[in-house]
Amino acid sequence: MALRMSSLFVRTQKEDPVGAEVASHKLLHRAGYIRRSAPGIYTWLPLGLAVLGKIETIVRDEMARAGSQEVHFPGLLPADPYKTSGRWEAFGPDLFHLKDRRENDYILAPTHEEVFTLLVKDLYSSYKDLPLSIYQIQTKYRDEARPRAGLLRGREFIMKDAYSFDIDDAGLDASYEAMRVAYLRAFARLGLPCLPVKATPGAMGGSGTEEFIYPSEVGEDTFVRSPGGYAANVEAVTSIVPEAIPYENSPAAHVEDTPDTPTIETLVAAANANHPREDRAWTAADTLKNVVCAVTHPDGTREIIVIGLPGDRAVDLDRAAGTGMLGAGEVDLEAATAEDLAAQPELVKGYIGPGNDLEHPVLGLEAPSKIRYLLDPRVVDGTRWITGANEPGRHVFDLVAGRDFTADGTIEAAEVVLGDPAPDGSGPLELARGVEIGQIFKLGRKYAEALDLKVLDQNGKAATVTMGSYGLGVTRVMACIAEEFHSDDGLLWPQHLAPADVHVIVAGKGEEIAAAGEKLTADLEAEGVSVLLDDRNKVSPGFKFADAELIGIPTVIVVGRGVADGVLEVRNRLADEKQELPLAEVVPTTVERVRQAYAQAGAAADAAVAADAAAGTAADGTVETLAD
Repeated sequence: MALRMSSLFVRTQKEDPVGAEVASHKLLHRAGYIRRSAPGIYTWLPLGLAVLGKIETIVRDEMARAGSQEVHFPGLLPADPYKTSGRWEAFGPDLFHLKDRRENDYILAPTHEEVFTLLVKDLYSSYKDLPLSIYQIQTKYRDEARPRAGLLRGREFIMKDAYSFDIDDAGLDASYEAMRVAYLRAFARLGLPCLPVKATPGAMGGSGTEEFIYPSEVGEDTFVRSPGGYAANVEAVTSIVPEAIPYENSPAAHVEDTPDTPTIETLVAAANANHPREDRAWTAADTLKNVVCAVTHPDGTREIIVIGLPGDRAVDLDRAAGTGMLGAGEVDLEAATAEDLAAQPELVKGYIGPGNDLEHPVLGLEAPSKIRYLLDPRVVDGTRWITGANEPGRHVFDLVAGRDFTADGTIEAAEVVLGDPAPDGSGPLELARGVEIGQIFKLGRKYAEALDLKVLDQNGKAATVTMGSYGLGVTRVMACIAEEFHSDDGLLWPQHLAPADVHVIVAGKGEEIAAAGEKLTADLEAEGVSVLLDDRNKVSPGFKFADAELIGIPTVIVVGRGVADGVLEVRNRLADEKQELPLAEVVPTTVERVRQAYAQAGAAADAAVAADAAAGTAADGTVETLAD
């Protein structure tokens, strides 16, 4: 049955919602698809649900093609499974906690690995039951500190999460690849440019993971690409580590007065003026910058650490936090505050030097403070540095890594910059912004071991099941489609994703025009083409046209004065075309256009998978196309 603007539960808006920064947030609100209920929480209106339903249908199609079966879990879950797995603490403040009337702990589920695992444990007991793949499309809840950009980062969102269960790693590899192909197909059918990139597993753990990134300046993720096909989230980029350098003939470290040099720039200038090198000028890359940071662990404890890196690099806090080097679970990392530094008097701001276990007389960070000291991987044994002497106005020159100081470990904390070499040698990196719309993980046995998911193997012995996890942000995808497909005047959905296939506008007065609109709508619906009919009597044609552009259905048929001459105006907004067609041609022409759009979406999925295979794409992040 056709949707009618005269009765449809929608009110378009002329003004952007307060605080909206991105096009999808502005337009989905103004066009009557969503309404804000609270920060990061939205009510879905009929037009929004119509588009959301089409997205979910495509996702379900591709899950079925990959052999995954749909289930549905509650959003309200008992806390015990999450306490057993350790994620009650690992999620930290992002987790919504509740208590029932009996003081039992519950959560609003941020993700469902634990309960999927327990469901399979409850029902399956033999390797003959495997492999298994099951999924759901369900609302998730995370207490985002800064919800923003409408549906792009909310506190309540809809996600498709799938899980595979296999008896061995070879089975997991096959399940992972099947789901990877499903994602490539789904995003191609949705019309979204999408780039699978190497990623870090973070709190999820596991042996391998990829993110699916929609390239966009509104995205919060930074990713890199190389001419040779390397692609990765910036957090997953690894540095090319140089070979260690013999240091037997290196000059001895010496402390020099360097007053008024609290910055890298002032230090380099003073070094070249007063303590020049014998071979070349000192540069920022010769200085060892030591940055004090504060780690907040999932249990709320705060730890002060120092990160050492070449002075021509800045610390990327997000990248460092995602390495897994700072502790179990999801940690927060920030620059140390004045209060933090005051509590650590051995840290002399602007003149901090590394700790050591070689009894160098001017370095003593490690022994009295026990502050963790982590180094950039490029600071290899034998490299010579200028760095702080832990005294105001003094620096150490010719301090040699491995000879004069050591660290508690390495960390990929340095900002990745344009032109850095790709780790696989495929050329210089370029940086871009994007939105993560999906991520797939080889979880391995982490959750199965925590929750004792075992089956009997071929020899009758208990074997721990190996798992994969595959998430896709359904509501975030809808926002990205709105970002990709809009004009200055409003939304502009791909034909097969619009809330209705055709927008029919009755743009004139009189019974003849109204009757023509009704007949056209009935004829299109009879052919399986859905219609949004603007049949409002007391609304001007100009207002109707403005609403049509805002709502964003790409095929618009105007029923106006041309009815008397036996013609209707058909608009293809995607191609920015208008044409007048005889009444008898309007329905078959429109039906064919709509059917072609659905067919082209399917063909795009086939082409995406073929292009991916031709590029030699593997699950290690070496991808080449799909975002071009």
